[in-house]
Amino acid sequence: MFPVVLAESSSRADHFASFDVHPWQWALFVGFIAVLIIADLLLVHRTAHEITFKEAAIESSVWIAIGVAFTGVIFAWHGGQAAGEYISGYLIEKSLSIDNVFVWAVIFSYFAVPKAYQFRTLFWGIFGALILRAIFIFAGVALIEAFEWVLAIFGLVLLYSAWKIATHDDQEVHPENNPVLKIVNRLIPSTPDYDGQKLFTMRNGRRLATPLLAVLIMVETTDVVFAVDSIPAILAVSHEQFIVFSSNAFAILGLRSLYFLLNGMQDKFRYLNVGLGLILSFVGLKMLASFFFGIHPPTWSSLVVISVLLTITMVASLAADKRDDARVEAQVPGGDEVVMPPATDQAEPGERPTIDEHLDADQ
Repeated sequence: MFPVVLAESSSRADHFASFDVHPWQWALFVGFIAVLIIADLLLVHRTAHEITFKEAAIESSVWIAIGVAFTGVIFAWHGGQAAGEYISGYLIEKSLSIDNVFVWAVIFSYFAVPKAYQFRTLFWGIFGALILRAIFIFAGVALIEAFEWVLAIFGLVLLYSAWKIATHDDQEVHPENNPVLKIVNRLIPSTPDYDGQKLFTMRNGRRLATPLLAVLIMVETTDVVFAVDSIPAILAVSHEQFIVFSSNAFAILGLRSLYFLLNGMQDKFRYLNVGLGLILSFVGLKMLASFFFGIHPPTWSSLVVISVLLTITMVASLAADKRDDARVEAQVPGGDEVVMPPATDQAEPGERPTIDEHLDADQ
């Protein structure tokens, strides 16, 4: 079977959009992304402030509108097949990134990051994520083109990731166990005190890292972990580097606003992990079917399946949350609201343990 699979490599490529992108076109796209990032940083968020729910909702809508609208650009440029692959990839990356957002919430709570400083930290985190994703994407496409059997490996990785995501708990994230963070704190002198949005500060003539550097490192390393799931997933719907990178870029550019919109709403999406697991299972099986049996479902089928799974997940989660609220109200005489003390894992100012104390305790 293996020689037959290799012989079919060229025919498989015909099932995906493929086109040449000139250097000036890449430069134009990267320049457009850079303009969006700079405008967001210097115009919209020039000063540090706490992002309100309304502000986050407006900005998230704008970023999503830009990402979806780019489908029209791809369609006008290279037709319906390419546009279908782009929007499918965009939906995959956007849905998987929601899980990433909730992990960020755990990290920010652990380090007690003031809300006014969270956006700038995420800005540099997203900037680094764009570079890392670009490397992963070009390497992944190159591997598939050179070694067709990599498709089978990616498919198996996605099936394992599907099981892992569907069964894991976001609250199980333990930043103090991150090996990269431990190494950095051994090598870079740091202070437990924040100094505005600075990653480094001066104390008694010494240049020290602030806790924001540790937070940024955590954000970057978690994105690497999530990229192991998301990059193979998007390569299941497109092998064209421009489509894969552009859909990835637009999906993660709006994650900062999405974080402030969804932060604290983990309980509202109780079935999200199951939905994401099903999506990864679908694209993993699709990749394995393509490699072993030469089965190539049309691009629109991926779009339909992903959209339906996301819709069912959200509707089922909201319906379950509504049932729980109704059950609580039914147990209270007269429907009076039960006031519970707010639960938070975030330490009070002055009580937040230092990074070194965390590491010492872990040892």
